[in-house]
Amino acid sequence: MSIYQLRQAYHQRVCQEIIRLHKDGKTEYPNFADKANNTSRAIANSIIQQLGFTANYDDLSGQTAGGCFETISKDFLEQSFALLQHLRPGEWHYSTQAAISDFAQYEHLAGLEKIIGQNRELASALGTDYIITPDIVVGRWPVPDSTINKRESVVAVKDSCAKLTPLRKSNCDHACPILHASISCKWTLRSDRGQNARTEALNLIRNRKGHLPHVVSVTAEPLPTRIASLALGTGDLDCVYHFALPELQQALTETANEDQSDMLKMLIEGRRLRDISDLPFDLAT
Repeated sequence: MSIYQLRQAYHQRVCQEIIRLHKDGKTEYPNFADKANNTSRAIANSIIQQLGFTANYDDLSGQTAGGCFETISKDFLEQSFALLQHLRPGEWHYSTQAAISDFAQYEHLAGLEKIIGQNRELASALGTDYIITPDIVVGRWPVPDSTINKRESVVAVKDSCAKLTPLRKSNCDHACPILHASISCKWTLRSDRGQNARTEALNLIRNRKGHLPHVVSVTAEPLPTRIASLALGTGDLDCVYHFALPELQQALTETANEDQSDMLKMLIEGRRLRDISDLPFDLAT
């Protein structure tokens, strides 16, 4: 199955399991549009038409929609990244809502949090929000020496080199994956939701012992100006990925909103916004 086909299946699941129509008088709009914003509703309606959405008016809470978005996005990444094994070989671990202390670069935080939790003065001075739980995590399991030596003798137990790298399984007291990617999923971007993703990213940057994982965000937000609140700037998030970027571009062509179109163009040309289908390739870098 190609990435294109997986993307189609991804959108089918999003349409079936998440997208719902709301009514405002005679007007209908999808549940990822802003009821109070006509442009948001027009863009969202165009996107679902392009995706072949079948009308569904069943109730679905925002929390449930967010959880489904995480699961469906995780499944897409797992399936699509598997197609790129020849580019990024390894044994990979995928999960939703896993604590970063489960991974090699951040396992020290579990001990730190325990100590701080037992001392109010330390908790007051240092804070307590060290261990975050990203919406989606991708980890890589350490490699046994047999795999490392598959083509030729690279390492040996008796050697005194490469004894500290977490990629080598023989160096690990217990099995602990290396965090490869932390992915924040935002079904929509309202109020401070974008700031939450930035805060999580800064936590990952500051508290790691080892290399920084990919830190990205995925959203279905229809308004480029709101996507910009998360995507603009550098230093925290690698990039933001839209669940249907070509469809968003087409929707803006149809609505002819110059301000939103200009913002979208700036985000794309500035390499701050990409399509969900780009993400598995970027994770292979």
